[in-house]
Amino acid sequence: LCFLQANVSSLKTFLSALRLAHQGTDAALLPLSTLVPAKNSEVEKPKTKMIITSRRDYPLTKGFPYSLEHLQASYCKLARIDTRVLCLRKLRKLDLSHNHIKQLPAALGDLACLQELDLHDNHLESFSGALCCSSLQKSLQCLDLSQNRLRALPLEFCRLRALLSAKLDDNELVRLPCRLGQLSRLRCLSAARNKLPFLPTDFRRLRLENLDLFGNPFEQPNPLAPNIQLKIPLTLLECAARATVNHRIPYGCHLLPSHLCEDLEVAKTCQCGSACLSSFIQITVTMNLHHVAHTVVLVDNMGGTEAPILCYFCSLHCYSQFLDRHLQSN
Repeated sequence: LCFLQANVSSLKTFLSALRLAHQGTDAALLPLSTLVPAKNSEVEKPKTKMIITSRRDYPLTKGFPYSLEHLQASYCKLARIDTRVLCLRKLRKLDLSHNHIKQLPAALGDLACLQELDLHDNHLESFSGALCCSSLQKSLQCLDLSQNRLRALPLEFCRLRALLSAKLDDNELVRLPCRLGQLSRLRCLSAARNKLPFLPTDFRRLRLENLDLFGNPFEQPNPLAPNIQLKIPLTLLECAARATVNHRIPYGCHLLPSHLCEDLEVAKTCQCGSACLSSFIQITVTMNLHHVAHTVVLVDNMGGTEAPILCYFCSLHCYSQFLDRHLQSN
């Protein structure tokens, strides 16, 4: 039962009747007036949307309705996310853009219904891996982290498997997560005006509709200048890691030390399909971005749609085969 703007006298009478009924009094003897149906205009519906666009309108003493599904609190100079907001379990869209937020609380991951999160134009320096492992990995579809101070995203970012759109523009990103290709539902990705020198090898697996990487200082690819990290003979750890990944042997922290599990999660894939851990040859090659996206914003002012991407080889033999094909094609 919800009583709003009730007449005090009528409310007292109702509560008195309720107490008598609870004690077993005959219904005919209860002091109740004839029930008159309320008009639709008299019934206050639960509030589902609230938009705040200035600091003076931000509620300091009055709480937020628990029925809210869409909350926007922009231009409020917030330095942190209000704990009262973290209690709004029905939130589907949260817009905290144009504030001064530096950190995100772990409790943000408890908003199990959250589908859209807009943190555009804040002071964020990191995006917690714990948030990516929370309930957000199943619900979050649109994420806007543009115009912040991010230098990198955690490996766990790739667990946000429900993501359809990710905006990372105007940050200080020097790399993208190496398993970005796991975001199979991702359709729109923008990371313009960052500091990306190249793209991760897993980037090839993306199937996007829109891609924007304009204004990044991409390096000039040079397949003839490899970064050789081969270890001959292979260490026992490398052999075991390759066998685990190649044969898809199940593993976890209950079987292996956590640091080994983390290494296996970021194992590199050779052109031959084999895995490699710490023994590899690394080069950068050119990839036309139209291979992963239908619509591509030009990478630079010269009209280019190509970008360098990392490429790995598990052995000198695999690199030699690639080099032969590369030289013949040129």
